[in-house]
Amino acid sequence: MLRRQEDTYKHKGARAKLIAELEQKGIADKSVLQAMNKVQRHYFLDAALDKFAYEDVAFPIGNDQTISQPYTVAFQSQLMQIKKLDKVLEIGTGSAYQATVLAELGAQIYTIERQKELYEKNILGYPFKGKYPMLKFFYGDGFKGLPTYAPFDKILITAGVSMVPEKLLEQLKPNGIIVLPLGEEDKQIMTRITKLPNGELQTESFGEFIFVPMLEGVNPKG
Repeated sequence: MLRRQEDTYKHKGARAKLIAELEQKGIADKSVLQAMNKVQRHYFLDAALDKFAYEDVAFPIGNDQTISQPYTVAFQSQLMQIKKLDKVLEIGTGSAYQATVLAELGAQIYTIERQKELYEKNILGYPFKGKYPMLKFFYGDGFKGLPTYAPFDKILITAGVSMVPEKLLEQLKPNGIIVLPLGEEDKQIMTRITKLPNGELQTESFGEFIFVPMLEGVNPKG
C-alpha cells in the first residue's frame, strides 16, 4: 500500500513547473492542465521517489507496469475531450493516476486492471478515497470491457494494441470516441477513433509513442 504524504510547498512548486513544461510541449487544453495541477502525482509513487515525482518521466510501479509520463497522460486526456459527466471506460488502471486526472475533469470513470495485485493496491490504498465517488475500480480482462455498464461515451486504452478490440467498439456509443496507442510492441501511433452513427469509424493519428503491450486475460498472482 502506498503511503500518503503531505502536499508541501515544494511539491506544489514542482507541480507548477511541470504544468509549464507541458504547456511548452504543446498541451493546450486548460482544463487538462488545471486537473493535472490539482492531482498530486507523488501520492501515487513510493516515498523513495518523492523528489522525482514531477519530472516528466514514467516510473515502475511493480508487476512490469509503469505510472505514465505526465506528458502522455496530458496528451491522452486532451484527445479524450472530456465533458462533465462523460461515462468513460479506461483499460489499464495501473497506478490510477490517469483515471484520477479524468475524474478531476468531471467524468464518470470505470477503470479495469488485469493485475490482481495492482487492483487490490488501488482498492486498499487509493490516496483520494471519498473524493471521486464517480471513479469505480474493476478487476478483469480489458479486451472484454464492461458490457454490464455499457454503453460508454469515451474509452481510453493505456496499453499498446495492434488492433482495436471489437468488444470495446461494441460498448462505445454512437458519436463516442476511443483513444489508444495503435501498433506493434516497439512503436505505436496515438490514435483517436470516432464511432459515427452509421457504424463507420473515423480515424485520426497523433504521433508515435511507446506503451507496454495490452494483454488478454487476467493475472491473479500479480
